[in-house]
Amino acid sequence: MNEYGVEMIPVSSSTLQAIGYDEINKVLYVLFNKGSLYCYQDVPIAEFYGLQNASSKGTYLNANIKIGPYSYQRLE
Repeated sequence: MNEYGVEMIPVSSSTLQAIGYDEINKVLYVLFNKGSLYCYQDVPIAEFYGLQNASSKGTYLNANIKIGPYSYQRLE
């Protein structure tokens, strides 16, 4: 678990280290390989599963999360 109480799942990616999802608050957490942690607000669980199952996590994140209507914040 991260300090925000969300379990982080390690992923195989050249860009991402781990992802986590807070179902109650619909917050997606993304830990990048360089150590920065971001949270994306109001993300549907289907997007989390899509990211988790994508063959290219970075491409999915860029195409579906970053350009989506989701506000984000850098936490670390």
